[in-house]
Amino acid sequence: MIGKILGDRYEIIEKIGGGGMALVYKAKCRLLNRYVAVKILRPEFTSDEDFINKFEKESQAAASLSHPNIVNIYDVGTDNDIYYIVMEYVKGKTLKSYIREKRFLANQETIGISKQIALALHHAHNNHIIHRDIKPHNILITEDGRIKVTDFGIARAITSSTITNTGNVIGSVHYFSPEQARGGFVDEKSDIYSLGVTMYEMITGKVPFSGDTPISVALKHLKEEIVPPSLINKEVSQALESIILKAMQKDKSKRYDNAIDLYKDLEKALNNPSNKIVTFDDDESPTRVMPSINDIDSDTTEHKSSTKKSRKLPLFIGVVSAFVLSILLVSGIFYNMFKDKFLIKELEVPDVKNLSYEAAKQKLESLGFMSIEKSKEQYSKVVEEGHILSQDPEAGEIVKETYTVRLTLSKGPKKVKVPNLIHKELDEAKLILENNNLKLGNITYKYDDLPIGIILEQSPNSDTEIAEDSEINLIVSEGRKIQTVIMPNLIGKNIDSAKETIKALGLIIKEIDRKYDPNVEKNSIISQSIKPGTEVKENSVVSLVVSEGPENPLEPLEKNHLPPEDEQDIVERTLIIPLTFEKDEELVKIVKIQNGVSTTVYEGIHKKSEENLKVTVSGKGKVKLDIYFGSELEYTKEEVFK
Repeated sequence: MIGKILGDRYEIIEKIGGGGMALVYKAKCRLLNRYVAVKILRPEFTSDEDFINKFEKESQAAASLSHPNIVNIYDVGTDNDIYYIVMEYVKGKTLKSYIREKRFLANQETIGISKQIALALHHAHNNHIIHRDIKPHNILITEDGRIKVTDFGIARAITSSTITNTGNVIGSVHYFSPEQARGGFVDEKSDIYSLGVTMYEMITGKVPFSGDTPISVALKHLKEEIVPPSLINKEVSQALESIILKAMQKDKSKRYDNAIDLYKDLEKALNNPSNKIVTFDDDESPTRVMPSINDIDSDTTEHKSSTKKSRKLPLFIGVVSAFVLSILLVSGIFYNMFKDKFLIKELEVPDVKNLSYEAAKQKLESLGFMSIEKSKEQYSKVVEEGHILSQDPEAGEIVKETYTVRLTLSKGPKKVKVPNLIHKELDEAKLILENNNLKLGNITYKYDDLPIGIILEQSPNSDTEIAEDSEINLIVSEGRKIQTVIMPNLIGKNIDSAKETIKALGLIIKEIDRKYDPNVEKNSIISQSIKPGTEVKENSVVSLVVSEGPENPLEPLEKNHLPPEDEQDIVERTLIIPLTFEKDEELVKIVKIQNGVSTTVYEGIHKKSEENLKVTVSGKGKVKLDIYFGSELEYTKEEVFK
């Protein structure tokens, strides 16, 4: 790639970095005479048309951003299946390497860097662009200390792609927001969470969650609480710690609403480092003990009651006595008349679990229960939908017949939509299934033109609704099957017939040498580089030697302007061959042709940086030399050895 010119404009000078999706080169813009950074997509991404469309669209959108804390995108282009982005060349280092050098940063430096990142995010969010991959690797520090955020808009194309690079997922999962880990909706607050993780790493020198696999790290973002930074670094200010904790809330509604609010709190943290900028009080209305109403009234009414008591006590006793006697009389009469109708019975509660609601209700009513209620519905992997999952009271308890029996119905297993896993990489599919509460079922491998590990088929199909924890079976590419063939005997065959045979078998002719042979008919095969009957893989290379027939008599001296060959002395010459091939290194071969006989006089691999190759060749009289770079004839030259 070094020395190549993209789009007739950008001359590649040197490689300066690389990642899971692209390689980064320093280049010179010939039009504006300035240095730029060129990010070139790796070949495995360029075969996906959907990804390329999203990549170009998102990169062009990101090119609209203009902010001192954002790396500018100048151009997006294609050159012979090479997809590239031209960006501002930033001379400096990544925040990741800076943290590694210093182990961790001080409060003031962490706040200063975070403020610049927050301003970059605020500008992007106002332009409706979400970064989706904020991490120290994507943050550059210039030589004068300015922060530059890079790769805006590109992360969206990657996450939308049907092919993902595992090394890239591993690198980013430590900075994922919980909603990204579960494959949910991503917005500005997702970038704020990732900035919180970056701030955490700056001040402690560690990421908040780590694990052996990307899945284990993603699950920790979803389920585990972080260790407060002050427990790792005692120098962390209370103000900065409270900001980090708010930015990293798992519930999006509890995070900062926008990047500018985060920036304002960082400003406060510089001026008041010992104060908590953010508090997390769960209950702002503590329980109070309230006095009884009777207690309130007792003091005001006590005196009045005592004076009236003495006067009305005899009358009160008489009235109450008459009332009690009446009640007893009436109760006795009514009890004898209606005791069978009004006596409340006690019943034993039956077990109605796993029955349908109708069957459970009928059973309870037949036993005399008067009040039956559907209390709620819950998902269950065990109890069939519409059947009783639990009951209150439990079976065997003794209650009054008027007691309400509350029944909880099963909604059956919770249903989820099957995600689309086709063309995803196997490791990525495992994480997607985990996030959707599904399990990986049987994996079957089969040969295919797609790369090894790419999913070809799935069962059930995407968008099908199935129960949680169900298994998804996959058919995964094993790569292209390599065929083998038996090398035929080509000796004695005509060269044209031999070529057709080799092509039909899927083999490749590397080179054809010709030489005189009085015993083999002209244009027939004298020898072959692979022995007949040998089992070889398709696309194997074979070399042939073809007969030129009997050697022709020497031409007269007048025609060649040289003395007869037997009168000439063998002469050695040193030739200088310019190495003008495009690759970094290439096979160089020199074939000497004299008197109709082809002889390979030199063959070796050389680097382009050598520039020239010196080779000593011997010969007599007029000699023709063919110079090959790889399998291609580069040029032919004639030399006179005398």
